[in-house]
Amino acid sequence: MQSLLPVALLLPLLLVPLALLARRRRGRRTPPLRLLVVAGSGGHTTEILRLLSCLSESYSPRHYVFADSDKMSEAKIHSFEQKRAETFSNSQILCNGPGTCVPVCISALLLRLLGIKRAIIVYVESICRVETLSLSGKILYYFSDYFIVQWPDLKEKYPKSVYLGRIV
Repeated sequence: MQSLLPVALLLPLLLVPLALLARRRRGRRTPPLRLLVVAGSGGHTTEILRLLSCLSESYSPRHYVFADSDKMSEAKIHSFEQKRAETFSNSQILCNGPGTCVPVCISALLLRLLGIKRAIIVYVESICRVETLSLSGKILYYFSDYFIVQWPDLKEKYPKSVYLGRIV
């Protein structure tokens, strides 16, 4: 009985710091991440919205770039955001191939080089690109922080890319 007494006295001393540490970790939240989404017409908009539906709420707020003449993409994005009302210190640009994403990403790269704003560029090659990259992909392969492909053949041809399998 006497040998259990020191253990009984030490047990609370060990458990209190662990409980405080656990409470502190529970209270931590991932900081919000501002996201710029470049939408293209047709299937590109559908793919990018599928990608966005898989992201956590920490990607907020989202800002969109699309062609002035692309009323269908505008309507799809507006509907998507109404269904998922979310509102983001770091910035990311997520794009998946429309030609309009190239000048946006080059502008972000220029802002980074000038030390004005750091934006992470995530490029996801369209699932329809099985053997070769799109023109946007060929350009942004060299400038993006993360270049994601959805086919293993592309990963072999482009070693900087990340193959995640089919994601849309």
